[in-house]
Amino acid sequence: MDADDPAAGDDSRDEKPPTVAEAVVDAMLDRGVETVFGIPGKQTLPLNRALADRDARFVVARHETAVPHQAWGYAETSEPGEMAATCVVPGPGDTNAMNGLKNALNDCAPMLHLAVETERSVRGGDGIHETPPETYDTVVKENVLVDSPAGAVPAVVEAIRTAREHPQGPVRVGIPKDVLASRTPQPAVGGRDPSPPPTAPADAVREADDLLADANSPVLLAGGGVRRSGASDALRAVAEGLDAPVVTTYKGKGTLPETHPLSAGVLCGGASAELRDLLADADVGLVVGSDLDAVATASWSVSMPESLVHVTLDGDDVGFGYETDLGVVADADRFLRALDDRLDGGSAAGERAASRDRTGTERAESVRAADRERFAALSEPADGDGSDGSDGSDDRPLRSVEVLSAVRDAVPEEAVVTADAGGFRLWTLVSFPASGPGSYVNPGSWATMGTGLPSAIGAKLANPDRDVVALTGDGGLMMCVHELHTLASEGIDVTVVALNNDDYAIISEEASRSYEFPESAYGWAETGLDLVAVAAGMGLPAERVRERDAVGDAVERARNRDGPALVEVVTDPNEPQASEWMTGPRPEE
Repeated sequence: MDADDPAAGDDSRDEKPPTVAEAVVDAMLDRGVETVFGIPGKQTLPLNRALADRDARFVVARHETAVPHQAWGYAETSEPGEMAATCVVPGPGDTNAMNGLKNALNDCAPMLHLAVETERSVRGGDGIHETPPETYDTVVKENVLVDSPAGAVPAVVEAIRTAREHPQGPVRVGIPKDVLASRTPQPAVGGRDPSPPPTAPADAVREADDLLADANSPVLLAGGGVRRSGASDALRAVAEGLDAPVVTTYKGKGTLPETHPLSAGVLCGGASAELRDLLADADVGLVVGSDLDAVATASWSVSMPESLVHVTLDGDDVGFGYETDLGVVADADRFLRALDDRLDGGSAAGERAASRDRTGTERAESVRAADRERFAALSEPADGDGSDGSDGSDDRPLRSVEVLSAVRDAVPEEAVVTADAGGFRLWTLVSFPASGPGSYVNPGSWATMGTGLPSAIGAKLANPDRDVVALTGDGGLMMCVHELHTLASEGIDVTVVALNNDDYAIISEEASRSYEFPESAYGWAETGLDLVAVAAGMGLPAERVRERDAVGDAVERARNRDGPALVEVVTDPNEPQASEWMTGPRPEE
């Protein structure tokens, strides 16, 4: 058609500029943010329309508390910097999401949180769901309110960059509905990559190497920063070069596969006395990617090695709970690679490894062997006198370690496993081997319950070709049980394994032991929960098992289904808690 044809001019006049919502979604997609978790509301519909028109994946949750946990699970099991977005209505939706945002902030998980704000024309007039935007300042890395309609895309672009910049974290962008629905032209935004994390100072690497060269019994302690920086390969190389056992924090679990002979276990509330002795008896400790927080260290009561090298992104962490011989503010991967280069070059630390009294493998194995003895004592038939924590009968209910062992045997090593908080979480941390940095997800110091199932949903969307298994207790599952329906309605192929003891057992145990409450004070023995019926009512196939030999087969059947399924395993509400059993005397003593 000729350019001067009147019809051509009519067509051009009929074209409308994109809405702000469309421009925002285009900016997200251009930067690799292609999956959004949320709950639609009238305020979010401009965004929902734009997402649907562009075939972006929008997962409809059933409660806003689950929405950030889904995006958190996505980030936890992706390559460093990969992320999803969340979208909620203002007020109740945003405040419900605060729990998950704080969890992501503590775990340094990147996330774009789109909060649709009250329309500008009624802001300040107590419009529906109106909440002061500054309400969310303390639960996100950065909180941005879009006031000018032309500022929406620049704000979102900058938020994505900020979320990915180390230390990573969730960024909230509040955009009023009337702005999203408008057709205000958006400025072009130039590309700007996240700033690289700090490099390892050469002098500090050399000093760390010198300290390690004098060590007769060194140990490595790896935290969540190793996962976030993608430093697992470098961690393995340094551990092998030093021939040093590796202990991880609860957020570092899996950064060194726990099948590796140098893996010694996880520092957490359920860490064994033997693992704590390994740390206390070491003469030099290299702590990488951890802030040595109060949760991992039992409020800094765990004894650390005599000499400590602490590598972290936040200088305020250095010396906070423990005296440090050398503090280094640097990226975990960059520091470990620089140290590995020195070891490969024949440094004194590498040469020293061959002349030590005991190998790192022997020291790690001594801890693992002691842990296995503790697990075995719980798995043996009752001895009739109750000394193993049972009631002395031979038909006792299953213990968590028995269930977790059977699940581990039934789940491929390459699967992603997510674990909820609660009493069984400690048993999972210490007895369920993680096979790699993207293979295990659990909440960090925020330790909120109700994350296991939502994070599995996010993990499956990030890893569609891998099996994903959610491990949860009945307490944690009931705090996000609505997301069973999300699994069914969205057709997300996740296997849920729920350990059901009809009790807040970790609370009941402490209440009985320390406060003279009756046994199972916070249990529901008289109104037992039927998770099979709950799951069936939400469209999920489910089965219940009570015997150890049946657990693995049930998990296999659920895993092999074409779609989501749930396995309920009945467990002992009166089993010993990991925090007591693992830290006390060894079973034979």
